[in-house]
Amino acid sequence: MKKILIQLDTDEHPSAFDAIAAYDADVDVVVGYGGITPDNLADVVQGAIFPRGPDGLANTAFWVGGSKVRAGEAVFEAARKLFFKPFNPSIMLDSDGSNTTAAAAVAKVRGAVTLKGSRAAVIGVGPVGLRTAELLKREGAEVTMFTFPPDVMKGSYRRASGVPVAQEAGFEVVEPGSSDELDAGIADRAVVFAAGPAGTQILRRSGWAQDGVRVVVDYSAAEPVGVEGVDRGDSLEEEDGVLKLGALAVGGPKMKLQKSCIGRMFETKGTVLDLEGVYDVALEAL
Repeated sequence: MKKILIQLDTDEHPSAFDAIAAYDADVDVVVGYGGITPDNLADVVQGAIFPRGPDGLANTAFWVGGSKVRAGEAVFEAARKLFFKPFNPSIMLDSDGSNTTAAAAVAKVRGAVTLKGSRAAVIGVGPVGLRTAELLKREGAEVTMFTFPPDVMKGSYRRASGVPVAQEAGFEVVEPGSSDELDAGIADRAVVFAAGPAGTQILRRSGWAQDGVRVVVDYSAAEPVGVEGVDRGDSLEEEDGVLKLGALAVGGPKMKLQKSCIGRMFETKGTVLDLEGVYDVALEAL
């Protein structure tokens, strides 16, 4: 029986990136649906879970994606409510690649330093930043989130829309007024993650080259990279006592993790891969 992956994409066009990743993970058929919302989801899900019967669902899985993370979360929860035993296929949430990106990076850092009891800084309150913070908290780190300082942002500065979301999730959010204030805020933070927009340097070398910082991670691969002095390919290379992890050294494990998650869905019927589930796979696979 062929392995079929159903793409539930919140964007107008299903992601080609996700489809290619699925085929590279040995899925036989990818069926993509764009513009998916909780309101138009039922016919798609029911049309996919009934034809093969309960046993056939071991070879049918769902992947919720798209660039809109909150919309993806709503679709993920709505889809799960449409499943029922024995019609309970596997499903994964990875909107904007945020779950696999954060899980791959935190798992890699976890293998290099002790996170439990450490003080961590996450710069950026968007989806990847928030998921990074949640995983660091799971590992027992004390996490503070920071917004981008106004002097590094292009155009007019506006308060980050993710601030209330991060605060509702229980994180302290510091809004530095300048790069100098950001440097001061991350002093003595053992682990620093920079989750900034593409092509924007949000952290200077002076920020991470301070006593007490042990690891700095940059998620941005576009020029200029997000952290001054961290090369895209740095894979925990050490400089002045600080381990540097660049965007491409996160991207490789992220792709490996994505494929492992897809494979896991077809190994065990009814697998649910939310952020916690993806991270559990990361700890095994990376």
